[in-house]
Amino acid sequence: MTPQPAPAPLPWPDRPDDLPRALHGRTSLDQLLAEHFPEAEGSLSPMEGGRRAAEERLNKVDPRRYAKSRNHLRGAVTGLSPYIRHGVLTLSEVRDAVFQRIRNRDEGTKLINELGWRDFWQRMWADLGDGIHDSQEDLKTGHDPASYQQELPEDIHDGRTNLACMDAFQNELVSTGWLHNHARMWMAAYVVHWRRVHWKAGADWFLQHLIDGDPASNHLSWQWVASSFSHKPYFFNRGNLERFSDGRFCERCSKANQCPFEGSYDQLESQLFAAQTAIRDVPNTRRSNNRRSPQGRGNSARAAMARPQR
Repeated sequence: MTPQPAPAPLPWPDRPDDLPRALHGRTSLDQLLAEHFPEAEGSLSPMEGGRRAAEERLNKVDPRRYAKSRNHLRGAVTGLSPYIRHGVLTLSEVRDAVFQRIRNRDEGTKLINELGWRDFWQRMWADLGDGIHDSQEDLKTGHDPASYQQELPEDIHDGRTNLACMDAFQNELVSTGWLHNHARMWMAAYVVHWRRVHWKAGADWFLQHLIDGDPASNHLSWQWVASSFSHKPYFFNRGNLERFSDGRFCERCSKANQCPFEGSYDQLESQLFAAQTAIRDVPNTRRSNNRRSPQGRGNSARAAMARPQR
């Protein structure tokens, strides 16, 4: 009996399991999504998708300005991460574009390094698999892992901490689906170290909202902040936040005179972390993964130790 060909798919948008694409602008899209996903938080992101938008972004990248100002919230960041995350742009494509507009390789080093870290996270994910959801090493905070809250507090989730910086970051996260990398680090440090919340609760929350949310870079970066994937915890003080945010949060913060981030790094370290041996004496206790080959384990251990010094 001659096998019959599979029926052709119904023409778009008549397939019952799909949403229509023939929409009249972003307002129609916003209404459609609100109708089908009423539980979703925030409004439609202002970011525009597609290849044309990605190329426009790529054409505006200035590697020299990026290197000088990337740590500032108003710095010359590329905005390419959503397009890279969803495969609209490839890492090699961005790399080649960078090399075409610099006079020497040193001018593109910072940006090329970031592309390298993106590739690194993906290789770690290929090595670890679902292990990215588990702490890779013991915490270096001196606190018992069981002492960390397993759920994100409601005031952080809803942007009601009364800290102007953190509430602004929460609003940008849920309303645009994007945050500057420095803001992500500050917020992760606040959640994990000041509020003593397990890193995975924060990482899962970020992944729910970030348009460029990548499980590998997101979860392992949260672990880097928490110190379960680095040789020490990452934290910051008010001076650091004011410098790289141009002070725009502190001047309107209701807790400016009771800022939890006020103080020197030594003072904050003594407040946030339990007394422990010198950090240089803490051994690397990377979790083993039975699914990895001996060669993979060795490469991963070296990669974990390669995280940049702060």
